[in-house]
Parts: sequence; C-alpha cells; structure tokens
Amino acid sequence: MERETVIVLDFGGQYNQLIARRVRECNVYCEVHPYSLGLAKIKEMNPKGIIFTGGPNSVYGEGAVVCEKEIFELGIPILGICYGSQLMAHMLGGKVTTAPVSEYGKTEVEVKEGSALFTGVSEKTICWMSHTDYIEEAPADFRVTACTPVCPVAAMECPARHLYAVQFHPEVMHTVDGMMMLRNFVINICGCSGEWKMDSFVETTIQAIRDRVGKGKVLCALSGGVDSSVAAVLLAKAVGKQLTCVFVDHGLLRKNEADEVEAVFGADGPYDLNFIRVNAQERFYGKLAGVTEPEQKRKIIGEEFIRVFEEEAKKIGAVDFLVQGTIYPDVIESGLGKSAVIKSHHNVGGLPDYVDFKEIIEPLRMLFKDEVRKAGLELGIPGYLVFRQPFPGPGLGIRIIGEVTAEKVRIVQEADYIYREEIAKSGVDKELGQYFAALTNMRSVGVMGDERTYDYAVVLRAVETSDFMTAEAAELPWEVIGKVTNRIVNEVKGVNRVLYDCTGKPPATVELE
Repeated sequence: MERETVIVLDFGGQYNQLIARRVRECNVYCEVHPYSLGLAKIKEMNPKGIIFTGGPNSVYGEGAVVCEKEIFELGIPILGICYGSQLMAHMLGGKVTTAPVSEYGKTEVEVKEGSALFTGVSEKTICWMSHTDYIEEAPADFRVTACTPVCPVAAMECPARHLYAVQFHPEVMHTVDGMMMLRNFVINICGCSGEWKMDSFVETTIQAIRDRVGKGKVLCALSGGVDSSVAAVLLAKAVGKQLTCVFVDHGLLRKNEADEVEAVFGADGPYDLNFIRVNAQERFYGKLAGVTEPEQKRKIIGEEFIRVFEEEAKKIGAVDFLVQGTIYPDVIESGLGKSAVIKSHHNVGGLPDYVDFKEIIEPLRMLFKDEVRKAGLELGIPGYLVFRQPFPGPGLGIRIIGEVTAEKVRIVQEADYIYREEIAKSGVDKELGQYFAALTNMRSVGVMGDERTYDYAVVLRAVETSDFMTAEAAELPWEVIGKVTNRIVNEVKGVNRVLYDCTGKPPATVELE
C-alpha cells in the first residue's frame, strides 16, 4: 500500500517542525518542504493534505513569499496556519491588513458550529496567537468559523474546495484543542487512515537501502550516540558485511565514552560489524586552536570528520556510500527553505563543499529523536543504548564556550561525569530529555582554602522534552544541584563556580553553542 503523506510547506515559520511532529502523532507520515516546492513536485508526491506554515512577512508587503495560485485548484485539502491563512485569503480575493490590535500568546477563541475542523472542540477554546496582520475580510466563497473580540476571522473555510485556515497556531501545546484540530484535518478532512507506524518505516527503509546500495561498500560514521547507533544497526541489517563502521575519537567525547563505544560495537560487542577506531584527538585540537566562533567550530569539526572518513575509506578500498545519523531536527535547524539557520549540524550544514563519496545515505533524516528511539527498539537494540543521553556530533567542542583546549576538555569531562552520576543516583534522570555540564568562558574570583582563586564557571543544563524541537528547563531538586555543585568545585581542578541554566527552547537551544 502506498504511504499516506501530508506535506508542510514552510513560509519561514518558527513552528514548522512542530506541525510535522503533531501530524506524525496522528500516525500520519509528514514532511516539511520549502514553500517553493512547486506544483510538479507536489503532484509527484501525491499528498493527502498540505499545510501552510506561519512566517515573519506580510502577505501584501515587499518581502512576501508566495506559492503558485494553482495549488488551490489541485483538490488536495489545504490548512493555512497564521501567515498561511493570510496568504490563502490574500491570494483568493480576501483582504489582509495590519491589525488594529495585535494578538500574542494565549487567547480565547469563539468557535462556530458546523466546521469539520472543529469537531469536538469547545465553543470557547484557548489558542496561541502570534500576529500583527489579520484577515479583515474572508474571500467571497469562504465561511468564517471562529473569531476573537479583535480578530474577525480567526478561522475560515471553503469545504467545497477543501480549503481551511486558522489565524492561531494549533501545533503548539498552549492551544488547548490544537491536537484535536490537526487530527480532524488529517484524518477526517484529508481522509488519512492513521496507520503509519515505526515497524513499517524500518521494513521499508531496509529494503530501500538494499535497492540503493546493491553490491557497493558502505562506510558508517559511528559516534556511539543514539542516532548513529540506530543508523549503524539499520545498515547492518540491510547490507551486512558490506558495511564498515568508523568511530572517530576526536578527543571531544564524554569521560570514558570512547572505550564504551568500542566495547559495544567492536570485536567483542554484540553486533557483527566491521569496526575501526581512529584516535584523532591531537588532529582535532590542532584544527580548533584559536577558534572561538561556534559556527566555525562546528564546520571545522564537520569537515575534519569527513576528511578522516575519506582517508579510512581509501584504506578499505572502493567505498561508494557514506552513512550518517542525521535526524530531522538537524536538517531543520541547519536551514530549510526560508527558515533561518539556527546552527549548522556537522552532518548537514557543517559538511564541506566537496565530499569524496559517491552518495551520502541518511536513513533517519526524516525522523524526530523519539521516533529514532522507537526505530532502535524495533531493530532490537537494547534499551540502555536506545535511551542513552543524546550527544552532539561536534561533542564537547560546542559545550566549551570559546577556544577548545585539552585542559578545557578535561574540566568539562570531569564536571559532566559528576553531574550525570549524581542525576542517576537521585533517580530524576528518567524524567529528563537531556542533561549535561558545559564550560563557560567566564573566570571569576573565588576563595578556596583561605586562598584567592581565579577559575572557570561550569554551567549545568537539564531539559524536559519529547521531540527536542521545544524544551523546558527542568526544575531539579535543590539538594541535587547542591550536591553536584559541591562535588564539582571540590573535585574538578580549575573550577570555582557552578551555574544552572533556566532557559527553555525557544528562545535558547538545548546545547549552549
């Protein structure tokens, strides 16, 4: 059976990835594409539905981004969100202007009866608004289905043409009935069956890899993290001994992690893999010497990874394919269409212009972190590996603010080890999406043993999240923070102060750089 797909067209909205995530929670496969995707490609993909995202522009302004008007004649159900709703109104004869009163945050919306989009939704429901423009008049053949005291068209629809629009953001958790609205759209309006599951993803992906690789040789960039581990096992099941996993110890791993990775994937581990460990610590430290800008660090680490893999591939001989554990948040944060580049991930935006491989295979490219974990369990990977703490490809290079040195790496490794040990002892680790210690570039005066010190400050980070696209700072028990602080300043030479990061995502990212 052909996979049912809903596509999200990105007009530069900050929540584009959340829309896709919520659709997948309805067990319907969803992908994000730039607004410029084009009618030919859309027809080729044969989606069951299309969702327009929000965006920072005005539909009537100079910076307006628009799609082809013919998209509204395809007969495919379309849901416009925020800018997407205004674009639909503007292109189909409605009137969009600057709102007399802007709306931001939680807003009570009055929903009118009879709309398939609002089936089961309360007559008055709380929704998340974020707009300075609004639809003053809906197009002639549209019916207004929701409003607020200052927004006359909070939602509109033309069921005969399968067109729906909402001024608010149903994808964010602050919209109380948002998931119900999205489910109504993808299941009831688009007619999706809601049967997409991870087992079907694993099965179809393994077969697709076999078809693509044929008899070619494959090199997998294995970091030992969740994503690359799942990618490695997926490839091993697909092509067996045609796969060689190369683990690069760049000197930026957590304490003892390089040896732990080798123990799992090496000759004595449970997987029958061709495994090569490359010790390249000094090589990476040399490349990073004097570099302080985070994007530059990411790109240096990303390029050096590739160069090491190319060298190992030449030793193996005739390697056609490079496998990476890229996941969907990596792709989105590295820039998609009109979306801003938040940070270049070493395996996406951090790749050099030239890569000496025939093709790059990224089997997890369209999955969110929790979906990667589900795939890992489906592949039979033990839970302790699947649910281990996420760790970025650039490693401690982006958990050290400023220049990376061997001494700074030692400091953050020791501090992070203590932090993770105490979190595990306290039992709160099961509630956390990610937690780690990082090293600031700030040095401050302290007093230790009646003597003045001038040492570094370590920052502790812990967040609660399911998809890693949004996150809240965790409220750790004070006694845990106190114990960790006491141990770090006493046991880690070069540290005299410990801070706790209370910032969520957005506005921050989970990692510090």
